[in-house]
Amino acid sequence: MTDTDTPCGWAPKTDALYRCYHDEEWGVPIYDSRSLWEKLQLDGMQAGLAWITILRKRESIRAEFDDFDPHEIARWDEARIQRALQNPGIIRSRIKINACINNARIFLKHTAEGKDFSDWCWSFVDHAPILSALTHYKSGPTQTERSVALSKALKKRGYKFAGPVIVYAWMQAVGLYNDHEIGCPRRAEIAAMTTTLPSNADL
Repeated sequence: MTDTDTPCGWAPKTDALYRCYHDEEWGVPIYDSRSLWEKLQLDGMQAGLAWITILRKRESIRAEFDDFDPHEIARWDEARIQRALQNPGIIRSRIKINACINNARIFLKHTAEGKDFSDWCWSFVDHAPILSALTHYKSGPTQTERSVALSKALKKRGYKFAGPVIVYAWMQAVGLYNDHEIGCPRRAEIAAMTTTLPSNADL
């Protein structure tokens, strides 16, 4: 985007990190299962914090959490947890670390059952991004019927930090929803990445 463009209100031009995330990542559809799972863990770690905190620590978090390899994280023991808790570059919450370990094991179990995590998640939006019509991010909801449904399904499988608000933020981030504001150039750019756009947005 150029200096004259009007990005979403939550991505101020004065914050380079936020703008980069907005301009290059947020809302771009992700179909890789492991990448979707990683993003879900990061959104869970954000609970109670500002997203900018996660952005600033993201590379340190990735390094500490074995590049979010579920096979590695699923094997974490108490000694490994203690090592992580000493790292000031991550979110040092035992509850959130334990949730990530749990979620890695659930992800692997899901995969072992022959179910593709990406295909399963995308089924909740009929396998196509929902194009919303937000004039300003503050006018949008904090959760939707679909995020509630997906949250319930994740929790039924045993996932932690997967409430409907967290799940909706994650769905926005990974492109299940195209929630860029109507005046934001990224809305049309991301919409052009798909050949089919549903008309049943639940906003």
